Amino acid sequence: MAKRGKRYTRSQQLIKEKGDQFSLDQAADLIKEMAGAKFEESVDIDMRLGVDPRHADQMVRGTVTLPHGTGKEVRVLVLCSPGKQTEAEEAGADHVGLDDYVEKIQKDNWFEFDVLIATPDVMGQVGRLGRVLGPRGLMPNPKSGTVTMDVGDAVKQVKAGKIDFRVDKNGNLHSAVGKATFSSEHIKENAEAFLKEVIRLRPAAAKGTYIKSITMSTTMGPGIPLDKQEVVNSIR
Repeated sequence: MAKRGKRYTRSQQLIKEKGDQFSLDQAADLIKEMAGAKFEESVDIDMRLGVDPRHADQMVRGTVTLPHGTGKEVRVLVLCSPGKQTEAEEAGADHVGLDDYVEKIQKDNWFEFDVLIATPDVMGQVGRLGRVLGPRGLMPNPKSGTVTMDVGDAVKQVKAGKIDFRVDKNGNLHSAVGKATFSSEHIKENAEAFLKEVIRLRPAAAKGTYIKSITMSTTMGPGIPLDKQEVVNSIR
């Protein structure tokens, strides 16, 4: 096991001194107390869910717009026909086009974007990029709102802090919900929005305990275990 740094160890000790499990308010305050890396750390939430994603009716996948944004400048590429390009540009997309960008991705391995939005009529061309977009989590999908004719609205939502999330094959869910430089209140409210949507998406086929554990952390910090029952009750 790799040796932990002094700051990480101090943060671990601080968590132990404060308690075993925490409310969202307490966790947000701890995040502010522990953060101190030389770069702007993200605030992450990790959850273990009582689902088996191998069954389609137990997949947990969705989107949510964080009320205070992600704290990150999101670069958006829109692939669409000429009739929709002006709409995408006016909404604030960083890159807009079709054939030229498809070729850049295919031939030049170009990935200077964080989100790809496409209109349904060009998905035949976009689909050919699936082998390179899929592993990077960049393939547009109707369920996440990134395949749509309303490209202007989609761009605005992404720029405003819309994120998508998906449970992995082991039933774990991970998402960044802001930056450690945010106020405690903004960290808490972003976390609440994310957790509320995860709870809302509980599959009917999931039996037993749905939320098994929730942990909040900074990029370089130890996990802060949340009192899952208190959290669920507080955001209903």
